[in-house]
Amino acid sequence: MTRPNRRGWLKGAGASLAGLVLSACDRLNNNPQVMGVLQSAEGLTQRVQRLVIDRKALAPEYRPADISPDFRANGSTRPETPDYLALEEGGFAGYRLVIDGLVERPLSLSLAQLRALPGRTQITRHDCVEGWSSIGKWRGAKLGPLLDQAGLKANARYLVFHCADELEPTLDGSGMYYESIDLIDAYHPQTILAYDMNDRPLPVPHGAPLRLRVERQLGYKHAKYVMRIEAVEEFSQIGRGKGGFWEDRGYEWYAGI
Repeated sequence: MTRPNRRGWLKGAGASLAGLVLSACDRLNNNPQVMGVLQSAEGLTQRVQRLVIDRKALAPEYRPADISPDFRANGSTRPETPDYLALEEGGFAGYRLVIDGLVERPLSLSLAQLRALPGRTQITRHDCVEGWSSIGKWRGAKLGPLLDQAGLKANARYLVFHCADELEPTLDGSGMYYESIDLIDAYHPQTILAYDMNDRPLPVPHGAPLRLRVERQLGYKHAKYVMRIEAVEEFSQIGRGKGGFWEDRGYEWYAGI
């Protein structure tokens, strides 16, 4: 008898649930009681997973031979904002990653400085909520030591990743892509800011010059085109208040796999 694969089961269940939620999005959004139940269930899922899985348990890693020959690039594939286009034209030489918010020592780092920091290389599987997966090789700066360098303040609870891509232009700025994770995932050994993919500089369709890899989360949590990391106590005043671009539109904030 074939032994069930927990990761595959969770991915399939998550994709099915996401499909059900999105297909009924308009009806659910108009029913506060139903939305309250869904949010409570999400919180329960997060708490249960954190109880039964070691906080530092690694996502599976693979061999070079397992790397997908065609790794799909979804979501934005090239931001069109003037600032990003200027950075791209200059080969990202003028790029600076800003780390601020609830930190003692705000940082502004070039790609060269990021490459000089403690790094990690990993071959992992990217699982999309749409139901597809691809395996890629990533190298990037470990996020944990960067946060230690900035010095998180005692009331910092989340990191918000502000990105260069705008998926849905709006007057209130809520169309700019952003994502957030808590400090447990931020300090996970496999959470990196990737600047290389498959032994080459990160290509634009996959988030150049820098993207988040948070390997125990579904694909939409892996923010591309990261420009700024803001340490916050809560994110209710950012975007539409749900913690991420897709979360603001009905996806779960906690997308653990």
